[in-house]
Amino acid sequence: MNAIEIKNLSKNFGPKQAVCGLNMTVPMGAIYGFIGENGSGKSTTEKMICGLIPTSGGSIKLYGKDYTDDAVRAKVGVLIEAPGCFGGLTVFDNMMLQAENLSIPNPEKAVVQVLKTVRMEGAAGNKYKNCSLGMKQRVGVAMALLGEPTLLVLDEPLNGLDADGMRIMREVFLDIVKDGTRSIVVSSHLLGELQKVATHYGIIRHGKMILEMTAEELDASCRTYVALQSGDMNRTKMLLGCKYSRVEEDEAGYLRVYDLTTPEEIVTYLYENEICVTEIKTDKIGLEEYYIDLMKGGR
Repeated sequence: MNAIEIKNLSKNFGPKQAVCGLNMTVPMGAIYGFIGENGSGKSTTEKMICGLIPTSGGSIKLYGKDYTDDAVRAKVGVLIEAPGCFGGLTVFDNMMLQAENLSIPNPEKAVVQVLKTVRMEGAAGNKYKNCSLGMKQRVGVAMALLGEPTLLVLDEPLNGLDADGMRIMREVFLDIVKDGTRSIVVSSHLLGELQKVATHYGIIRHGKMILEMTAEELDASCRTYVALQSGDMNRTKMLLGCKYSRVEEDEAGYLRVYDLTTPEEIVTYLYENEICVTEIKTDKIGLEEYYIDLMKGGR
């Protein structure tokens, strides 16, 4: 059984169609990276999944049942935009208010448990307004975890985090799904960070799902290339362009050769043309480059 199955989903805001016949499948136990440009329909789709806005057409099933079913709704935890917290209250008190709102039995125990899950137990006494952005994001995830949901829908939870904050959030995501009973849908523009944890991806554009794939399928689809630097980059680029069909210079100043070749072959070819290679390596494009290439129509 899948956590989410969406068929032909649409959403209209007056004459504007924000989501157009979208299909989406999120397996049980997945960390599903939901990717798209600003205005592509990600947040609108997430809000429909969570029942925050009505659909205009199509179907949404959660665990095989219609998303409006009360029993299945109780299995969904949500963080969209920002957690609704009172700045003058402590993290713990804000969490207790939410637990009471949800009528959670033994709320104090539940709050302590979710704060531990998101690595915030040591900051429970901090006033919310004094928390860093990363801490506030983790408070939002903790609130989404109250009530022991099996599906989390998180909208841009990595935004504004520093390197340590992103590392902690990645650990939190992996802890949440480690037993295979919980699933996470997480949208983010930080594709390099998303690639470190996601097991599945959905790429949306202009309100339509243009591609769904597993992390393994992404890895198999990402092209391998040879990257190099030399003492004469202009002449090197000219020579490589004469022999290989696709040679590009990247932002780091390396020349990339995407043809099926080996570093040894390239070094030999350039040596024969009196070019000294100073550095050479084999690498593979990541999710960010794959996505940019896809948006440009390269695949």
